[in-house]
Amino acid sequence: MPHIHIQDLSFSYPNAEAPVLQNISLTIHQGEYIALCGQSGSGKTTLLRHLKSVLTPHGVRTGSIHLDDTPLENVPAITQASKIGYVMQNPQEQPVTAKVWHELSFGLENIGCDTATIRTRVAEMACYFGIADWFHKDVSTLSGGQMQLLNLASIMAMQPDILILDEPTSQLDPLAASDFLNTVRKINLELGTTVIITEHRLEDILPSADRVLVLDQGRISALDTPKAVGALLWEKNSPMFSAMPTPMQVFYRAGATGQCPLTVREGRSWLGSSIPKTPPVSYLPAPKPFDSAATALEVKDIWFRYSRDSQDILRGASLSVPAGCIHAIVGGNGAGKSTFLKAICGSCKPYRGKVAVFGTNTKAYKGNLFQNCLAMLPQDPRSLFVKDTVLEDLQEVSKDTAQVCETCQITHLLDRHPYDLSGGEQQRAALAKVLLTKPRLLLLDEPTKGMDCFFKQTFAEVLCKLKQQGVTILMVSHDVEFCAKYADFVSMFFDGQVLTTHTPASFFGGNSFYTTAANRMSRAFFQNAVTADDVVALYQKNREAAQ
Repeated sequence: MPHIHIQDLSFSYPNAEAPVLQNISLTIHQGEYIALCGQSGSGKTTLLRHLKSVLTPHGVRTGSIHLDDTPLENVPAITQASKIGYVMQNPQEQPVTAKVWHELSFGLENIGCDTATIRTRVAEMACYFGIADWFHKDVSTLSGGQMQLLNLASIMAMQPDILILDEPTSQLDPLAASDFLNTVRKINLELGTTVIITEHRLEDILPSADRVLVLDQGRISALDTPKAVGALLWEKNSPMFSAMPTPMQVFYRAGATGQCPLTVREGRSWLGSSIPKTPPVSYLPAPKPFDSAATALEVKDIWFRYSRDSQDILRGASLSVPAGCIHAIVGGNGAGKSTFLKAICGSCKPYRGKVAVFGTNTKAYKGNLFQNCLAMLPQDPRSLFVKDTVLEDLQEVSKDTAQVCETCQITHLLDRHPYDLSGGEQQRAALAKVLLTKPRLLLLDEPTKGMDCFFKQTFAEVLCKLKQQGVTILMVSHDVEFCAKYADFVSMFFDGQVLTTHTPASFFGGNSFYTTAANRMSRAFFQNAVTADDVVALYQKNREAAQ
């Protein structure tokens, strides 16, 4: 029996020129794991929100949604609350209580469970999800990974039949994201919970998925097993293929034949069967070292804490950034990376240490630091929006917006309210507003969060163009694949300080876990191959050498 049945679902937001969803028909069975993907604005989040009445957006809808043969609108709210769990993109948006233990019990209290049941389920969830050690903590003190795990645990305490996740790892570091998604997979396998998840990190979810649903401009463009969808996208020369897992991309782009690998393990086995164990060509020529005579940013031994009685977040952090480069900072949630950027731009005031921008101490700028000098794109782009439309927000900075709108691909969004945009669209609109200030030093906090693979490429082109114009870019990112491909330098941030700085090849090539899928797949054969392009090039060189 179908668990969820969607028939001819179409939806339009008020005053929208075109529908967001068009004639969606889909049947999901009990216990399935469905991966939903597509470009930003393709309707992924809108579709997910239609699967829970309380989250359904306002607008014009046609078609039907049935839950176990019952129209969804006829399913009581309390039943939906307990049977349909929903994990949001932003971990900070979901908690409603101050304490971890109360958050775990809050949903159970609202659906009327008795005290004994609440205590039993809360204890079970705390143990299962490893929350016992921070059970009595304030929710506000949790890292992003801990908060998202708490969101999942508080939902699972209600024993839902369906678990919906809307880009749940977008703000998590790679290790925390992997742990989170492994837990979701375990829930699906062991409890039989139906999982419907949308993610831009398809690397981590496609191997677990039973089927992949690809949305394109509100329509279903593909629906099949992961390998079948990958083959279809390659045959159609679809731009969506660039979002597929690295092993699949390398296989097709290298012109290989046979069974396509999906996982890193399968990719490693395929390489082992295709090239010698000791290949004739094991590394690519090292790129030309980045050379700059000037220093854009010099941070020396800065210390910072949010209150007098709290622990230090920054603990003697130091970093030197050459002018005109793209410098990436990676590290776990809660390490202090975002605070480090805030200290550079002055929104957090270090109580010790020095920050110099283009050779001048930031204290000497006296309010002029942000005038054609420094700009920052914060982790939450909505904090930059203060007007009713995107255009009004941009014109607050400059009247000459045409070029930046075209660059950031938001021309069609100018009349929309910023809060009505998807996460990726909000990120692009915020980036446009920041670029209008014409900064010489650009600070970016998780800039690719919520971006699809298509705009990531455009975004990279924007960064490279800015770099050619002499702009220095310092970004904090969990997107190791993006950093490996486009950064000139990568630094590891841990325990409130910068530990090490290397080129991407040396940095990711030397790590075991904090590295790219391409490196994990190929490290037994190639040296410091950290991108899919690297592996494709080396594979082809070795095939040519063998002929």
